[in-house]
Amino acid sequence: MKKVLSLLFVVVVTHLYAQQKPKLVVGIVIDQMKTEYLYRFQNDFSENGFKRLMKDGYTFYNMHYNYMPTYTAPGHASIYTGTTPALHGIVSNEWFHRTLKKEVYCTDDDSVSTLVPGTEKEGKMSPKNLQATTITDELKLATNFKGKVIGMSIKDRGAILPAGHFADWAFWYTKTGEFISSSFYGKTLPNWVTEFNQEKQYLPYINSGWNLLKSVETYNESLADNNNYEGKLYKKLPVFPYNLKEMYDSNDAGVLRVTPFGNDVLANLAKRAIEKEALGQDEITDFLAVSFSSTDYIGHTFGPRSIEIQDTYLRLDLTIADFLNYLDKTVGKGNYLVFLTADHACAENSTHLKEHKYQVDNISYKEVTKDLIAFSEQTFGVNLLLKYDSYNVHFDKDIIKSKGLDLAKVKQSFKDFLYTKNYVKRVYTEEEILTSGANDMLLSFVFKGYDPTQNGDLYFVYKPGYVEYSATGATHGSPYAYDTNVPLIFYGWNIKSGESYNKKVITQIAPTLSKKLKITLPNATESEVLEEVLGK
Repeated sequence: MKKVLSLLFVVVVTHLYAQQKPKLVVGIVIDQMKTEYLYRFQNDFSENGFKRLMKDGYTFYNMHYNYMPTYTAPGHASIYTGTTPALHGIVSNEWFHRTLKKEVYCTDDDSVSTLVPGTEKEGKMSPKNLQATTITDELKLATNFKGKVIGMSIKDRGAILPAGHFADWAFWYTKTGEFISSSFYGKTLPNWVTEFNQEKQYLPYINSGWNLLKSVETYNESLADNNNYEGKLYKKLPVFPYNLKEMYDSNDAGVLRVTPFGNDVLANLAKRAIEKEALGQDEITDFLAVSFSSTDYIGHTFGPRSIEIQDTYLRLDLTIADFLNYLDKTVGKGNYLVFLTADHACAENSTHLKEHKYQVDNISYKEVTKDLIAFSEQTFGVNLLLKYDSYNVHFDKDIIKSKGLDLAKVKQSFKDFLYTKNYVKRVYTEEEILTSGANDMLLSFVFKGYDPTQNGDLYFVYKPGYVEYSATGATHGSPYAYDTNVPLIFYGWNIKSGESYNKKVITQIAPTLSKKLKITLPNATESEVLEEVLGK
C-alpha cells in the first residue's frame, strides 16, 4: 500500500511540476493581418484553425500598435521586446540614419556571412541593431541557455528580431528557394535544414500554380477578380489561375513569397524544427517564433479587398489547423502555449476610396522629395534637404552652417511649407517630439517611434486615408486604426476561453508572457500586462 501511495505521490507531483510552465511556446505573427479578417472570412473558415483558436482561446479584438511607423520590423521588435521603436531602436524596415548619414536595413550586419553559398547578399544578417532584449532572450537567460529558441519566416526580419540576441537559430527564405541563416548563429547550417532545402518543397506548388481553393461564389466578401485596385504579379494580370511556373522560369523562387504557399512551406519547416530539434520534449520551456510573411506580400500587391487575399486567409486557416494538430500529437494538448497576432494591419486602397467619393489619394515619396528640394532652392537658394525618408525630413547641417542659417528658422520654414500640402495632418520638429505632452494623440504615436540618434529633424503625419504608395495594392505605416488594429489570441497551456473588446496595446504581449512563464521582464518593456490571460 505504501508503494502505491508513494507512486501516486510521485505522479501527482510530476503532474503539478509539469503544469508550472509550458513545454513549448509558439509565437505566431501574421504579416499585415487586419482584425477585420477574423469577422469577414469567418463563415468560410474551417472549424479547426482560426475558429478553434477563438473558441478555445482568449481573443483580444481591440489590440493596437501605439507608435508609428507601423511597419514589419518595428512590429516584430515591439511584440517581442514589449516596448516601442523609441527604445528598441528598430525605427523602420530600412531608414536613413541621421548619425551614420547613410541608409541602414533593420537586420544588416557586415560582420557576419551567409551559411548557404550563393546567398551572400541575403545572408549577412543578425539582430545587432536591436537595442533591447526580447522575451525569447529572457527565456534563454532564465533557463541558463538550456531552453531552445528558434525563429523562422519568409522574411529575414520576421525571423531574426523575434528570436532575439541569444537565439539558437533564425532561418529565412531566399530567391533560391532555400532557407538560410548567418554565421551569427553557427558555423554551418544544421543538417536537417540542408536536407529540407534539398527537398525543394516550393517546386510542386510552382508547378501546380495558384487557383482558388473554393468555388468562386465563396468569395463574395471580396471585390471582383481583376479590379482596378490590384497590382500585377510578375507583370501578369491579376486573374486566377496564376501560372507560377511561367513566372519561375527566370529561376526566381521568390515568386512563392507572393502566394499562399509560402506559408505552407514555412509551416512545414516549423514542424521539421520541432521534430529535429526536439522542441517541447522535456520540462525546460522552448520557444518557436514563426512569422507568416506571404500575407503581406499578397496584401501589398492585391489589396485588402481582393479575392487573392481572401483565398490566402482561407488557405492559411487550414495551415494553422494542421499545425495545431501537429502540436497536439508531438508536444501534447495542454503542454504548449500559442499566441497569434500581427505586426501591423493595412490601409484601404486610396483609389478605391476616392472612386467612392472619399477625397483621399496616394502620394509618391519621390514627389514629396522633389517638392521639398524645390521649396528649399526657392526659399534659401540652395538644397538643404539631406534626405526625405518614411515621414522623416533630414537637413544637411553642414550646408546650413556654411550659409549662416538658423536651424530653428529653417525647420519652421519647412514646417510651414508642409502644412500647405493637402495630404499633411501634422508636422513636428525634433524638439516638439522630445518634449511631447499627452494631449496630442498623433504626437504620442510619433514620440514612441522616434529615436533622436536615428530619425529626422522633422517628422510629419499624413491625413487619414492618404497613403505613401502606388495607386494599386495596399500599404501601412500610419498611426490610424486601420493600420494599428490587429488580432491577438492566446491559446493552450493555462489559457481559459474568453474575449475582450477593451483597448490593449501590442507592448503588453511580452511582459504578459514573462509573468506567465515567471521569468525576468525584457529590459526595456513598459511592463503593462494582459491580466485576462494570467490566471490559471
